[in-house]
Formats: sequence, structure tokens, C-alpha cells
Amino acid sequence: MATEGKIVKAVSGFYYVLADDVIYQCRARGVFRKRKITPLVGDVVKFEAENLTDGYVIDVFPRKNELVRPPIANVDQALIVFSVKEPELSLQLLDKFLVHIEANHIEAVICFTKMDLLSEEERKQLEKIVNVYHSIGYEVIYLSAVNEEGVDQITSYFKDKITVIAGQSGVGKSTLLNRIDPTLNIETKKVSKQLGRGRHTTRHVELLHVAGGLVADTPGFSSLDLNQFNAEDLSQYFPEMNRLRSECKFRVCTHRSEPNCAIKQALEEGKIAKTRYEHYLAFHTEIQETKRRY
Repeated sequence: MATEGKIVKAVSGFYYVLADDVIYQCRARGVFRKRKITPLVGDVVKFEAENLTDGYVIDVFPRKNELVRPPIANVDQALIVFSVKEPELSLQLLDKFLVHIEANHIEAVICFTKMDLLSEEERKQLEKIVNVYHSIGYEVIYLSAVNEEGVDQITSYFKDKITVIAGQSGVGKSTLLNRIDPTLNIETKKVSKQLGRGRHTTRHVELLHVAGGLVADTPGFSSLDLNQFNAEDLSQYFPEMNRLRSECKFRVCTHRSEPNCAIKQALEEGKIAKTRYEHYLAFHTEIQETKRRY
């Protein structure tokens, strides 16, 4: 008899499906290969149980979204974790993460870790950056390694949601989850001095029960490509630009050299941050160069 469940882990061709508080180790039927469907963590699936713990996935229900890196479906929100030091904060990489999140219609919450490493002056500079993201509409949380700053605030976001935790390697994603729920005991490693980033400690995507919700502990990675994007659509994924796109003189406006561009006007008036606009230009160029190569 077919049963409905949710894939909470995928490892080496096995899919671990949660149904009625029982996890079944399942294989996928060969029909998925013919249909070119790969079940993902987060998928709601139909499966047939062979016994009390094993079975076969026979169908995947439609997804509301899916990510390629990390490979996960039906995400409600993304907690984007970046350190302010060790490794140094990269706003361009942060904005690239946000573009991917916006393109998949996922709510984003930004978490800055290792706040205890900042001097008072550095913290004031960071607050100016945070004000930019607040003005766009993003929630921003500070987290310190030496006290409980931000932990309760983060915990409140998890209830009844599937949350993906993503960001640079070595910024403290696994440490954060361990602080919220010490029973998880997720492996952590220090940042490599030579590379300025952490070694990968998470090898697969898995949904963990955390604070009343499901949280994906995902592999860390330091770069995201934009080859699935079209340059003309890019400004849709910058919320402060998307709100103004319809006011440009030209319907297809790249917001670079066209006259009467509402986005460039907003930039001049200080309504759009210079860093955000510069990152938009960099991503636009990256997309164009990638398309030319292929």
C-alpha cells in the first residue's frame, strides 16, 4: 500500500523517507530515470513499504521550488550565514547567494557570525552595511561565539518551516546548529589558515529536527555560478531594483547606459546602495560572458 512521506536525507542512491515518525530507507523505482526525475531532500513523495523500515519511492509530488546547490526542494526560508571575520565578509558573495534565493522565491534571513571578533569601530561600520539590507527588506541577525547573542532570535524562525542553512565554508553553520540544539553534535572544523576557509565537514544534505521545524545542514561552498540566469532578468532578483524596473523608459533596460533609467536615478539619489549596484553590474557581465562562451 502506497504511503505519503517526506525525504529527509539522500545518500548514495538511498532516500530516507519520514512518515508517521518512522524513517524508511528507500530506493527509487527505475521509472524516475526514464522520466529524468531525481528525488531530492525535501520532496513529498509516495512510497511503498516492503517492511517496517524499507521501501521504494514510486512518485514525487510537485515542488514549490528547488535548489541546485545544495540539492533540496520545497524550502520555506534560507538562513544565509556569513562571518564578519575569519573568513572576511564578502558582500559580493552574499549578494550572489541572495540572487539565487530570490530567484527561487524563498524568504531570506541573513546571519552574521563571529561578532565577538569585531572592534567597536568595525561594528559601527558593519551596522552601516546592515542598514542597507534592512532597507531592502531583509532580516539580519548578529551571532557571537562568546555569548548567546542572536541564538534565541534565530531559533524563533525555524518553527513549522523547512529552512536551508547556507553560506561560505568555515563561517560557523554547523557550530550554530550545535548551539541551538547540542544533541545534534554536528562535526565542525577550524578555518584553514592557508585557504581562509573551512574544510567541508558536511558531506550530504539532511533535514534535521530543530526548534519545531526541519533544517537542512548543507555542504558549504565558496562560489555560485549564474549560468542558469538571463542577463535581462537579473534585476528582478534585486528587490530594491525590481520595485523600480517598470519605471524605466525602455521595457528591456539593462540599467547600465540607457537614458531615463529609474534604477540609475535611484542610485544617484542614494536610494540604491552603490555596492549592490556594482554587484549587479558584475553579475550581469558574468552572465553575458558565460553565454558567449557557450
